[in-house]
Amino acid sequence: MRALGPEVASNASEYRSGAARSRPRLGFEMTAQAERGRLGAARPTRSRIESLVAPSRDGAIRRIAAKAAREAGVDRALLGGYLEAVLEAAVLGRRLGRADLDTCRQIGEVAAEQGIALSALLDLYLSALWRLWDDITGRAGRADASLVAAVAGALFRTADDAAEALAEGHERAQRQSVRREETMRREFVDDLLIGGGDPDLVRERAARFGFNLAGTHLVTVARTHRVLVDAGPVHARVETHVLVTFGGRDVVVATKDGALVCALPPTATDPAADLARTLHESGEGPWQVGVGRPYAGPGGLVRSYNEAREALELARRLGLADPIVRFESMLPYRVLALDPITVAEMVRAVLGPLDGARGGPKPLIATLDAYFSESGNTSATARRLHLSPRAVVYRLERIAQLTGHAADDPEGRFVLELAVRARRMISDT
Repeated sequence: MRALGPEVASNASEYRSGAARSRPRLGFEMTAQAERGRLGAARPTRSRIESLVAPSRDGAIRRIAAKAAREAGVDRALLGGYLEAVLEAAVLGRRLGRADLDTCRQIGEVAAEQGIALSALLDLYLSALWRLWDDITGRAGRADASLVAAVAGALFRTADDAAEALAEGHERAQRQSVRREETMRREFVDDLLIGGGDPDLVRERAARFGFNLAGTHLVTVARTHRVLVDAGPVHARVETHVLVTFGGRDVVVATKDGALVCALPPTATDPAADLARTLHESGEGPWQVGVGRPYAGPGGLVRSYNEAREALELARRLGLADPIVRFESMLPYRVLALDPITVAEMVRAVLGPLDGARGGPKPLIATLDAYFSESGNTSATARRLHLSPRAVVYRLERIAQLTGHAADDPEGRFVLELAVRARRMISDT
């Protein structure tokens, strides 16, 4: 129903039927006259108002409700006792009471739960109101202006109150529905990534969200400098991109523990690389994406998620800034992490002799770190450390003297690089 202005009392029938009906009309001139009468005289007595509206209460309400429901295309039961309450408010000269408004809110919730649009619900109520007013004004020719104005004012005040209460109930039901959906989605994500949920319930939710539990998936976990939340701008952007990329099914995009988690089917193209590009375009970086290996079934999802988290954690401890960290590439470091006591002994045995160097071990260890990062290029190492190439060569020679391992020898490089990288891990514990 379109929004109706002040002429609703005079042209409602014309709007509904498309042609004017011959009946008394309360136009602008009569409205103004009624208003002057209302201001200049006391409100008509209850008995006079009762005599004007009683015939509508006695015989017309059921017919009016049926026509309004048929026109709006909704169940007439959604009107409840609205028309009776409207007439009572007109007779008593008051607005709808708290109980009436609570009923309207409940009807708004019921309509939302039944999938009835708010516009259709309001159409029902406004259609019923103008039909009721049409019935009353059919007798208005025998009533004075102040009486008609009093009834009109009461009716339209109740319509305003009812519309507001209906909308409030409808919106409240919508919010509750969204919250239930969010809760269900959150529980589904937890069941997928942590495991241990009721299998039947997990299957039911997977079907609801279009996720193939039996399929093969890999999990990515992306972190940046700030904590991410559900429905935030990054979550929304990535979810939209992922749904479009994979056709809207068999994917999960959520936040957990402040990180963005995606469960994706493996494809010919690298989904992790595509995700990293999308995150980079969000402008929230720098990002680092941990990638688990693909596995089938619910248990595989849990395993892939744990691998992605572990890859990120190892990268953090090692000080790696790579935008994508794959679990399989971190397996050697995972071996080191399994036995921290032995690793610590190895680090002390290899790098301990550097403690006796002039200026301490830190400059020499920093030189080794840069040298390995630059693939053994002395000039590039010098530029990274803001030193001369001669200074870098001197430090490498000094390291060989103290440790017995030369960085330019394959075996010596392996031992020194392993010790330098392992040192990062044990220094973080």
